[in-house]
Amino acid sequence: MHSDINNSFIYLVVKRDFISALVWKQPHKQYMKIFAKNRRARYDYDILKKYEAGIVLKGYEVKSIKTGHISLKESYVTALGGELFLTNATIPLYKFAGDKSAYDATAPRKLLLHKKEIAYLIGKLKTKGLTLVPLSMYNKKGMIKLLFALAKGKRKYDKRQTIKEREDKIQTQRYLKGLFPN
Repeated sequence: MHSDINNSFIYLVVKRDFISALVWKQPHKQYMKIFAKNRRARYDYDILKKYEAGIVLKGYEVKSIKTGHISLKESYVTALGGELFLTNATIPLYKFAGDKSAYDATAPRKLLLHKKEIAYLIGKLKTKGLTLVPLSMYNKKGMIKLLFALAKGKRKYDKRQTIKEREDKIQTQRYLKGLFPN
């Protein structure tokens, strides 16, 4: 018989009318390690909707990503033949991979999504001004995932407005901190 005391993670194991063990259960840690972020994407684009996709990689590419060697700068998602590909993302060769002389660090890599999602996104790409921009690459339950967004490019005055709003927010926080010091 197991009894849970106040939703804690201590369980009493009772066998044959005596306490046989006191068992401590650790909560399962579910965190996502972020390997790369595309910081420029939020500055250059208005994010309309975010999507998560798996990505087809080779073993040595996975090892290279897990050691933090990836860049999403200047990368984008393209549609070719009814499939989506991550294009121009730089994944350098893993240093212990052996001789891979024909390896291309910026080769397009296939994204794994449901057919309906792919069809919807391809339809949206045909709309003028919309694009698919990678935001980050991370680990989720042992799998490497790509977070990308359906986005619309900002104009120069939109970027200035974003900077002004950010500076106003910082100024307000500084003012409030001066009024209410810790």
